[in-house]
Amino acid sequence: MLLTAKALQPQLCLSTPPTTITTSTSSTSPSKNLNFITNTRTFSLCLCAPNPNASTTTPPLKKRNRYRRLYPGETTGITEEMRFVAMRLRNTNATPKSSENKEEEEESSSNGPASDTWHPSVQGFLRYLVDSKLVFNTVERIVDDSDHVSYAYFRKTGLERSEGIAKDLEGFEQQGLAIPNPRSPGLTYAKYLEELAERSPPLFLSHFYNIYFSHIAGGQVIAKQVSQKIFEGKELELYRWEDDPAELLKGVRENLNMLAEHWPRDDKNKCLRETTKSFRYLSQIVRLIIL
Repeated sequence: MLLTAKALQPQLCLSTPPTTITTSTSSTSPSKNLNFITNTRTFSLCLCAPNPNASTTTPPLKKRNRYRRLYPGETTGITEEMRFVAMRLRNTNATPKSSENKEEEEESSSNGPASDTWHPSVQGFLRYLVDSKLVFNTVERIVDDSDHVSYAYFRKTGLERSEGIAKDLEGFEQQGLAIPNPRSPGLTYAKYLEELAERSPPLFLSHFYNIYFSHIAGGQVIAKQVSQKIFEGKELELYRWEDDPAELLKGVRENLNMLAEHWPRDDKNKCLRETTKSFRYLSQIVRLIIL
């Protein structure tokens, strides 16, 4: 029998047929069935044209879920992420010292030179107070006057410093000391904060938190050390609060973490970069003490 080649390749099927042996010889059929008997069993050999509608596509492999790596402190909140950035900056500029807990690390961190290398002057400290007052006054005014809903959570926190610094400067002026005008570090930072507050509340709030965090963690330590060296231990309003500053800062931290839960990851990453900028600006102001 002559078999004509077809575009579709035939498939070989071997199966056990029914007990009756039949042979199909129709010339119009696209397939040929040949039944034959072996010694023990009956088999059917079928040359079949494949079904052109049958799907031969391999099912796609499932993609594996890939999870991004978490940022240090991300599971706690944005303020903890910023703290890691601050501690990394500190360890970059100074030899790390062992500490038993996080509070000790925060207390030992500062934005200025080591205390045993300081040579502060009265005029230098007054310059520091003037520029610090300008920065604190700027962030407090922005938060109080803005109609943005995010800023409403950070009004009257008890951490405000501009009024206390104003009292210190007034007292020094009464002693006959000349109060200088704000210098470049304070002026530049205050202008940047005003621009940032209009452009991005999340980024401004990053500076807002880091300014108070830096002051409580290291700024008050610096002020006390300078006061002991050049003002015979005089207590300043700069580091006097009506309540525990750590507890006041805790409230600010909780509100900021709550708001940041609704921020996209990109905004959080920008906040971490702004943390670096904040500490650099503050470091320049602290260094006015010894310039």
